[in-house]
Amino acid sequence: MSYLLIALGLVCLVAGGEALVRGAVQAARRLGVSPLLIGLTLVGFGTSTPELLTSLTAALQDAPGVAVGNVVGSNIANILLILGGTAAIAAIPTAREALWRDGAALTIASLACLAVVLWGEAGRLAGVGLLALLAGYLVYTIRRERRAPDAAAALHAGEAELAGPAPQNLWLAGALAAGGLLLTLLGARLLVTGAIDLAAAAGLSETLIGLTVVAIGTSLPELTASLIAALRRQGDLALGNILGSNIFNILGILGVTALVHPISVPAEIATLDIWVMLGATAAMLVFALSGARLSRWEGATLFAGYIGYLAWLAAGAV
Repeated sequence: MSYLLIALGLVCLVAGGEALVRGAVQAARRLGVSPLLIGLTLVGFGTSTPELLTSLTAALQDAPGVAVGNVVGSNIANILLILGGTAAIAAIPTAREALWRDGAALTIASLACLAVVLWGEAGRLAGVGLLALLAGYLVYTIRRERRAPDAAAALHAGEAELAGPAPQNLWLAGALAAGGLLLTLLGARLLVTGAIDLAAAAGLSETLIGLTVVAIGTSLPELTASLIAALRRQGDLALGNILGSNIFNILGILGVTALVHPISVPAEIATLDIWVMLGATAAMLVFALSGARLSRWEGATLFAGYIGYLAWLAAGAV
C-alpha cells in the first residue's frame, strides 16, 4: 500500500504541476504579463509547487525529515541528477553574464539554508528571513529589467516558452491551473503518507526517504522542463530553470514551511546532506562559469556524484 500511495502521489504531482504551470502561464499571457515575470515567478515557482506542497504537508504531519529532506534532496537531485544527466547527453551552453546574478542569489540562498540547518530549527523568524530574501531577489530582478534588460532577464523570459500548450481562453486556462493545484495537493498528501508508511515499514528514517524517494519525485517537473529545453537546443534555459528552482526551493519552500509550521532539522542533514548540496552548487557554478558551456564530461562528473551520494546513503541505511 505504501508503494501504491507513493506511485499515485507522484503521478498526481507530475500531472498537477504540469497543468498548473501551463494554465497559469497561459492565463498570465492573456492578461498581458511580461515574459520575464512569467518565467521568473510562474515557471520558477510553478515547477517548485510539488516541493512546496509536499514539504508543507510533511511539516503539518510532524515529519520534519521529509519536509527538510525534500528541500535539500531536491536541490541535490536538480543539480547532480537532472542537470548533470542532461549535460552528459548534450553539452549545455552557458552565458556568464546571465549567470552572475542568479548564481550569486543561489549562493546566498544556500548559505542561508546552511545557517538554518546548523541552527537546528526552521522557526518563524527564519521563515520570515528566507521569504524576505526571496522578495528582495524578485524586486531587484524586475526593477533591473525595467531599467536595462540584460542577459539574465532574457534567460528568464525564455523560460516562459518551456510551458506546454494550454487553452487560449482566459477562464479555461485559469480552470486548468486551479485543477492542477488541487491535483498537486492530493499528490503531496498521498506521497507524504506513503513515504512515512514506507519508512516505518522498512525500518528506514523519514529523512532518508525524504532525501531520495520524495526529493526525486518532486523534482520531476524540473526534469521535464530541462529535457524540453535540451530537445529544443536551448540548454541555457535548462540551466536557468535549475538555478531558479533551487532558489525558490530554499527561500520560498523552506521559508513558507517554517513560517506556517516551525520544524526541527534532523541532525543527519547537518552532518552530510547540506554539505553535499553546497558542494553540488559550487561545482555547478564553477563548471558553468569557467567556460562557454557545461561540457559532457562535466555533466558526467555531476551525475557520477549523485550515484556516489546515493551509494553512501544506501550503505549507511544497511
